[in-house]
Amino acid sequence: MSWSSWILLAYLGVLTGGPNKALAEGSGSTERNCSAAPPYLPPTAVNTKQRLAALRDVMKAQNISAYIIPGTDAHLSEYIAPRDARVAFMSGFTGSAGTAVVTATKATLWTDSRYWVQAERQMDCNWELEKDVSIRSITDWLIQEVPEEKQIGFDPYVFSVKTFSAYNANLSPAPRMLKSLPDNLVDKVWANRPAEPSDNLVRLPDNIIERTWLQKVEYIRSIMRENPYKPTAVLLSALDETAWLFNLRGNDIPYNPFFYSYTLLTLDEIWLFVHTARVPDDLRTYLNATCYVADCVQLMEYGQELNQLTNYLTRPSTRVWVGTEYTNQALYELIVPEDKLMTTDYSPVLTTKAVKDATEQRVLREAHVRDAVAVMQLLVWLEKNVPTGKETEMTAADYVNECRSKQKFSKGPSFETISASGPNAALAHYSPSSDTARVLTVDEMYLVDSGGQYLDGTTDITRTVHWGTPTDFQREAYTRVLMGNIEISRNIFPDGTRGINMEMLGRRALWEVGLNYGHGTGHGVGNYFGVHEWPVGFQSNNIPFREGMFTSIEPGYYKENDFGIRIEDVAMLAPVKTAYGNNFLTFDIVSLVPYDRKLIDTSILSPQQLDWLNHYYQTVRDKMGPELKSQGLEEVYDWMVKNTEPFTTTQNSATVACSFSLLLTLLPTALLHHLL
Repeated sequence: MSWSSWILLAYLGVLTGGPNKALAEGSGSTERNCSAAPPYLPPTAVNTKQRLAALRDVMKAQNISAYIIPGTDAHLSEYIAPRDARVAFMSGFTGSAGTAVVTATKATLWTDSRYWVQAERQMDCNWELEKDVSIRSITDWLIQEVPEEKQIGFDPYVFSVKTFSAYNANLSPAPRMLKSLPDNLVDKVWANRPAEPSDNLVRLPDNIIERTWLQKVEYIRSIMRENPYKPTAVLLSALDETAWLFNLRGNDIPYNPFFYSYTLLTLDEIWLFVHTARVPDDLRTYLNATCYVADCVQLMEYGQELNQLTNYLTRPSTRVWVGTEYTNQALYELIVPEDKLMTTDYSPVLTTKAVKDATEQRVLREAHVRDAVAVMQLLVWLEKNVPTGKETEMTAADYVNECRSKQKFSKGPSFETISASGPNAALAHYSPSSDTARVLTVDEMYLVDSGGQYLDGTTDITRTVHWGTPTDFQREAYTRVLMGNIEISRNIFPDGTRGINMEMLGRRALWEVGLNYGHGTGHGVGNYFGVHEWPVGFQSNNIPFREGMFTSIEPGYYKENDFGIRIEDVAMLAPVKTAYGNNFLTFDIVSLVPYDRKLIDTSILSPQQLDWLNHYYQTVRDKMGPELKSQGLEEVYDWMVKNTEPFTTTQNSATVACSFSLLLTLLPTALLHHLL
């Protein structure tokens, strides 16, 4: 099946309403019913009978009783190329998070709550759905389904070091044996698997780069020299590691400017593994690819990284530094004996890249200004046209993408636009299609989560609006989501504080009335990179916040089959002056689009929250006013001014216990993670 067909299925798989809601007028339920006689399958379900039979034949030849299929690629990427979408090919499920397991008699998918409805709409009755994502759940299932001493196959290229360790720790005592099969079995039965990309790699323009690739290489080498364990090389496996190190970009992954690559960087050599035919002569000159000294990049064909790593390890006194979060098991298991290996969660490239330099900070801010123009254009256009009854979720998504395309340095969307009205917005990852999009009306809330790729930055912003009269509950829920956004944004904390230590601030106002949300509170954002840039954010395995990092802040609330609310801003970690202490940080918001005034109930905002909101609105005016006028967008300018009028303090304003906020910030990470 073509990638365009999968994309269509992704759209179809996240339709509106509950289990009895019609897919389209007269077409029946949107979800499968495998207990019916005969079983009912919606039009969005994929027939997997033949491909499962073919895979089972290959499994039998390999003498394995089960085969594990993770939803990632050899670089452990979140967003993957069409040719790596093996879970989608085998099951029909196109969500970005999921693991499939096939035995001789069963096929089962594990995914999280964002995708349960989508999975029920895309999979046929050959598949079972497990509403879990934990490795423990998968291994417990395997122990139940696979007899003792039997083998369970896996592709070591799509297992991270930590993932393999977790599977092995659970299965070995059972005893069930993991069998490494470097030739992926899904690929063997995938007759029309998409081809490898062919576009040439490109370099970033000099005017948006502060550090040359030579400077970056020298800095990483200095970290290696200073490390007490004395690594002689660092292995880079994540696609954004190599792209960042050499200031290069590609077009191998939808919405992400990456290219298939590995790098082995030693103290006196550089090996870059890519599809060498895609490196034009000007880039070879740029990379010093015709020499063999320390500052020359030796280009080697992608796929030769195992052989080169093996050869390097035969040299005496070598030690390879590996970031285990993004290194696959196939590469990792080559590094023996143990004294040749050094591990950390993240490579020094990922942790260095997380802190933007002065130029990266400046241009990323500039990208967000231009991006805000496009989002404001969308909101103005919707405000005028939704009452006509002619606009849909799809036309709104198309319009904001068109507006972005006209902005300077535009390189397309940074992800598939989430444009959702009414009950569709209660599905956190809904994206519309021309066949499924609801008509926008003044009677329903509307959520748009979108972003752009620009040569100088990546953006991600969510706004929720209502063009009619919201209910009291909708206003309260929206305001409490906004309160969570503000409480994180105005927080002041010591440099080095972990995001998980303040994540509860985003939920507190919701928790007070028994509401919550089921997704993360924020993620890192890059400079013309992935819209979800690891390892920055508010999760327990994110690194501590440092000055110069960028993260999203995105609390939400979702009422099933009714509406959804999310408010997402991107912020930079910036220094702040305090009365007595030094080295304190706060969040400097770089997303510059006003929130919907009619959804804000100022009576439950504290004076401090109201002050923050008014200050933010003044910032929007100061930064967006000149930009909108310079682009000749007078109508949008007038809308912006109207929607950033300062709020006045109300007599019933609540107060926020600052000591509680401080307590949340300082509580140990482990305790907060346990509470969450």
